[in-house]
Amino acid sequence: MEEELALEVTSGFWPGVLLGLAGWLFIRYVLTGFFTVNQNERAVKLVFGRAKRLGTGAATTAEGRMSEGLARADEDRYVYPQLEVIKPGGPYFKMPWEQVVKVSVATATVGMAWDPEYPTANQGGTVLDAVTKDQLNVGLTGQIRYRVSEKNLYAFMFGVKRPLAHVMGYFISILRERIASFEAPRRPEADGGSQPADATEVSGVSINDLRKNLRDLNESMDRECRGSEARYGVILDASLITGIDPPQEVESALAAINTAHNHVSSDISLAQASADQKLVQSRRAVEIETLKAQAEVEPLLAQAAQLRALKASGPLSLKAYVRNARLQLLQKAQSVLLGVKP
Repeated sequence: MEEELALEVTSGFWPGVLLGLAGWLFIRYVLTGFFTVNQNERAVKLVFGRAKRLGTGAATTAEGRMSEGLARADEDRYVYPQLEVIKPGGPYFKMPWEQVVKVSVATATVGMAWDPEYPTANQGGTVLDAVTKDQLNVGLTGQIRYRVSEKNLYAFMFGVKRPLAHVMGYFISILRERIASFEAPRRPEADGGSQPADATEVSGVSINDLRKNLRDLNESMDRECRGSEARYGVILDASLITGIDPPQEVESALAAINTAHNHVSSDISLAQASADQKLVQSRRAVEIETLKAQAEVEPLLAQAAQLRALKASGPLSLKAYVRNARLQLLQKAQSVLLGVKP
């Protein structure tokens, strides 16, 4: 009796175990195998830990225009395979041996002093220190706008361990080098006289040049950071430096220097404006006198041309003209004196 009962329990146990195992496998690998990708995301499949390549797997980032931002010596160093990117949408399905990695490609904005590894660095990520060409320590404030490159996801996911930390270090190194060697562009002098140099140019202080040419500095940083996409898979859309501040003990001295040069520049501007006004008035007076002389000469030239035409038509015509001219003069004259021939 006991043997029959044990046989019945055993015969009912294994089908239940198999059914439960099949249900667990269905839930674990079939139902959970479906996934979706949001609008601000891109996804990549890993097959046994290897990212799925695009096409036959021969396409790399060396093809196309991505490597244009790199230096010639770095073109062979930063070559990554092109991955098969899953676009937004779904549902998609992955096999049990596949893994899906999603990355946000939305544009993000961070402070240029932000350190992903040490948030307390650079005064809590608010001010970045740099040294100018005249050995002045300044604090930089501003923002960086970046986004992950859809065309180089391999570099962002697998190229480096902390891509954002590498990108920030790359940007900061270029910025500090640019600050240390920045010189104000030379402006061509205007025609007809040179304008006075402003206070920042006269003083020769590099921080004044930097403050006045913030737009040129930002554009230069955008050009020099184009290689970040090929290096780390991150596109630096724009960098905006909003403030360049020297130490407090230097700020008052700079203000005094700039104020003095502003006064000098104002006096020079007034003197040159007065001189330019007098030059314009002299040119105008010469033009007026020239026009008056031309107006007086023009009737004489016309009369000479008329006399030449009369003379060419015959000697009698010229005599008739002289006679008519005398008659007109006699009509206008009040008295006439006639000479008597001896």
